[in-house]
Amino acid sequence: MDKYSLNTDVFTSNNLKEDNLSPLLRKLLSIRGITEKKEIETFLNPDYASLHDPYLLADMEKAVKRILQAIEKKEKIVIYSDYDADGIPGAVILHDFFRAAGHENFTNYIPDRHLEGFGFHLKAIENFSKDEVKLIITIDCGIADIEQVRMAQDSGIDVIITDHHEPKTKLPEAFAVINPKHPDSKYPFTMICGAATAFKLVQGVLASGQKVFPWKEGAEKWFLDMAGLATLSDMVPLLGENRILAYFGLKVLRKSRRPGLKRLFRKVGVNQSSASEDDIGFMITPRINAASRMGNPRDAFHLLSTTDETIAWEKTDILNKINDERKGVVAGMAKEVRARIKEDTGRFEKVIVLGNPKWRPSLLGLVAGSLVEDFCKPVFLWGRDGEEIIKGSCRGDGKINTLAIMERISGEFLQFGGHKAAGGFSVSFEKIHTLPEAILKSYESICAEEASSGRERAKTPIDEKLSLTDLTWKTFDLIDKLAPFGMSNPKPIFLIEQAEVGYVKIFGKQKNHLELGLKGTRVKGICFFVSTDKLGLLLPDAKVNLVASLEKSSFGGRKELRLRIIDVFL
Repeated sequence: MDKYSLNTDVFTSNNLKEDNLSPLLRKLLSIRGITEKKEIETFLNPDYASLHDPYLLADMEKAVKRILQAIEKKEKIVIYSDYDADGIPGAVILHDFFRAAGHENFTNYIPDRHLEGFGFHLKAIENFSKDEVKLIITIDCGIADIEQVRMAQDSGIDVIITDHHEPKTKLPEAFAVINPKHPDSKYPFTMICGAATAFKLVQGVLASGQKVFPWKEGAEKWFLDMAGLATLSDMVPLLGENRILAYFGLKVLRKSRRPGLKRLFRKVGVNQSSASEDDIGFMITPRINAASRMGNPRDAFHLLSTTDETIAWEKTDILNKINDERKGVVAGMAKEVRARIKEDTGRFEKVIVLGNPKWRPSLLGLVAGSLVEDFCKPVFLWGRDGEEIIKGSCRGDGKINTLAIMERISGEFLQFGGHKAAGGFSVSFEKIHTLPEAILKSYESICAEEASSGRERAKTPIDEKLSLTDLTWKTFDLIDKLAPFGMSNPKPIFLIEQAEVGYVKIFGKQKNHLELGLKGTRVKGICFFVSTDKLGLLLPDAKVNLVASLEKSSFGGRKELRLRIIDVFL
């Protein structure tokens, strides 16, 4: 239990003498800081009507008037989005909005991840100017692109930025900047994603009083499948407004009429009508992101936006194929890293820093994430893939802040950014050879400061102990009241002590997944990408302690209660 701490929070509110909450649900809410009656009611029963007024966002009124003008004059519009599972769903929202409004004079532009990279690009703007575009609406990008926006505006193209990334000191001089983090914004929740920001723009247009299209009031809720998909896919906290978007987004995703989504759910063996946030995060999002990492992001866009069954089948097969290719490439890169670590274990005792000019930068975050799980230490990987500069990704082990490591040696990088758990960076050819030593020294200095301060390393919190007899659908239904889970609302983690192993089964193409039977319950345990050092503990009749979450699987259309194993120890 050295790595874990059992949460001993207790429910202290005096307002809930007759709340009818179970002790387990009370404790799980309390751990999340939700103790007052109103807070509990709001959290357990999200209300669509509680979404904030879009006109609290700075520049909303200007943006709405400009869009209405463009529709009225039939001006040519470009929807310019990022290429990931936030930008692409946002692009689909505006695509569907303009179609519903009867405005056909628009096009969606998604930059190529490898040839163009992230952001708003000058060459694209030149082409838009030649094509007599009058309005550009960005999604999930643009807030840092001052020169590009100036060029567009000087070319007679108005730019409406919708973005959620942190603004710099100076904002682009766009026609309008819609960003919940805008310094002049009065919006009470700043952490919505890019697609949700686009959804707020649509809400703003529909709330303007202008009859844009002949839908019934509230019909824009059908766009929540895309806002929900992006919210569940992006690194945003699932609290406040995001909880509402994710909660109702899942409901709409389960009923979505989009042929591409319906086909994709079937292809990956997920029952659409009962899809969970895990199904989205593990089965749908990776295939959307695979499009830009391995191929053309427009394939993902067409999958989500098409109304044609033939295109839906075609794009589903493409995304599934390239996602399989992506998994193969990631596995090969991870295997290469592990082999290099094995050759020189001492060099990577504290932190892993490795690279290869042949590695695709777009896949490095996935590789780094898998290595952190295996080695429990920070991982920094770099590649080139034809780029003029070297790009990398890093993932943290939850103990040391990866962004802090880079901040201490900022001179080693051309650019860097991220947060405690993950980040990205670029490095010159001259600096790449000294990077491993610089990162190690930075890591050691942070560790030394923590040691001298007397602060203990954070332990992984366990919410509660459960017995085998607690592993029931009734318990799951209580836990599920807190769903959807994600950042800032993690899935509850439980400790099951001295469980007796019934059987051990290894499965998967790589033989790296585990199924564990336990005596005394029909609920089995599942662990994906299991660390081989744990397998020696899992002998039949052995008694082990399990750290796990309780989940519902509907893979293949079969509903099953199971444990998702996080760790095993004696």
